[in-house]
Formats: sequence, structure tokens, C-alpha cells
Amino acid sequence: MRTHTISNKHLKLTTIDYGATIHQLIFKDHLGNDVNVVMSYKDLNSYIHNAPYLGASVGRYAGRIDPKGFTIGQKHYPVYTENQVHLHGGKEGFSFKTWKLVEVTQGENPHITYSYFSKDMEEGYPGNLEVFCTYTLMDNALQITYKAKTDKDTVINLTNHNYYNLNGNGSVSDHELTLHADQILDKDQTAIPNGKFNQVKGTHFDFRNTTLLQKQLEIGEIDDTYVVKQNNPLAILYSPKNKIQMVVRSNQPAVVIYTPPTLNEKLLLNQPVSEYPAICFETQNFPDAPNHPEFPSSVLKSEEVYTNESLFEFSIK
Repeated sequence: MRTHTISNKHLKLTTIDYGATIHQLIFKDHLGNDVNVVMSYKDLNSYIHNAPYLGASVGRYAGRIDPKGFTIGQKHYPVYTENQVHLHGGKEGFSFKTWKLVEVTQGENPHITYSYFSKDMEEGYPGNLEVFCTYTLMDNALQITYKAKTDKDTVINLTNHNYYNLNGNGSVSDHELTLHADQILDKDQTAIPNGKFNQVKGTHFDFRNTTLLQKQLEIGEIDDTYVVKQNNPLAILYSPKNKIQMVVRSNQPAVVIYTPPTLNEKLLLNQPVSEYPAICFETQNFPDAPNHPEFPSSVLKSEEVYTNESLFEFSIK
């Protein structure tokens, strides 16, 4: 397991080839102190098959797919199922593979690029798929770009699974969230979308106006797919404690917002942590899109190139 680090005058990023994972992301607060704004394991071995997918690149299909599998054309493809769902690409998804380092550059806009070759029928998915993950520091922003191409029609949905805490530790309950989304996906008891859309207006899912996260977290965790206006920005997260603001933009039609109630503190660099220690922004297509023709298509054809591009911009406010 190898780490790679790039930096510019605003940000410092350390990644791991296992899972093309983000290990640390450092930004200075309003007092000039370094803050690691993502959850990080102390021991790199803790990333191996870690249940929270901490900082990992998720695929071949991020999120949930119906346990019956999916159909492309006239052919049906069964998938690995656990707890009545197919989650984050299967038993051995991209998060738990060692990716190949393609390139590391330094300078004004440094980047790290990893690649992974997923063989035809790996985890039940058709097509030999070549995937590239590039992390680029662009001034005060982290750009995450996934590209992929296949030799056979397949389905794909890639995302990064960073756990953000702009304080660097503690809880995100004191963070403020703005989310430019009018709808969330309705879901069944196993959290698989059922094809219906729910309006957020008048509900505790409504973050269209800036809202203190504590108000929602007193009701319970967030684990929902928001339908977003692409590159609008889709979300703004702010920590009044150290004045760090993160603006999220993406070319994807949805973002899964997830606030885990707990994480294993003894394994983390970000100590101490408390209830609701982080929030995820999983920019992606809709979960279970292969089984819902009314959702944006997740099919990647052999002559096409898949691109998921997201930007996380940091500033002091």
C-alpha cells in the first residue's frame, strides 16, 4: 500500500493506491492552523475492506442495486447480494482493489492519477472496463475526475466516499448546510429507490435555505439521494467554529448525503470524535438506475467515455 502527496499554497492532499483512496486533505482555518477536513485512519491497514468505505473510490456501481440484478438489452445479469441489496459494486468493489499509479505531478495545479482494469464479468458486470481516477488541486479546490471506457455495454456509477468534517474532529452537528435540491428519491425498507420522487418542501429534508445540521440530526441520520441542479453549486457546507466553507459542484444528477451516527474513534487520526462525526457528499447517478428507465441512464456503451467530475472548493468565510 503506497501513499502519494501533492500540495499547493492552499491545500495538501495525500492519497493511497488501495481503493484510489483519499487519506488526508489539509486546509488552513481562519487562524492559519492546518485542519484535516476528511476523516482519516491512523493505520493504513485499517482501510483494507473497511465497512465505511472511508475516502475510497466506489464502483463499478456506487450505491444500491436491486438484489435481482439488472438487464442490458435482452440479457440479464445477476449480482452479489448481502442484506437484500447489492451495494457499492459487490463483495470486492473498486474500493477494495489496489489501483495502478499512472502519474503524479507537482506545481501550481498538481494531480495524482490512478487506473484500474476491471475484467469482463467481475462482480457480475459485463465488459472489460478501464477506469481512471484523477485528483487535482486547482488553487483552493480539489477536483475529482473519474473517466471510464468499456469494450461491451455495461452499467457504471462511480463516486468518492470522503467523510468531511470542517472542524477536523468532534461533530458536524454545528456545521451549516445549504443544498440546492427540491427532491429526494423515495426508497423501500432496504433503502433501494422505488421510482418515486419526494418534494423536500415542508419536510426536515429541506436544506434549500441554510440550515444548522443539528436540527436534522436531532431527528436522525441523513442517508438520502438528493436530485440536484448540476454545477450550481449543488451544496455549501460551513463551519462557524473555524470559518471554513466548502462549496460542492458536480456534473452528476444526484448526491447521496450520509451522516454516520458514529465512526470508530480509536482507529482515526481525527480525535476526539463525537456523535455524527462527518458528512458525505457522494456525487453520482441515481442508485438502482439500471432498473428504472425513468432515471438518468447508467448504461455506458462501448463507443462512449464515462466522466464524473466534481469540485470541492475551500475558503475562509
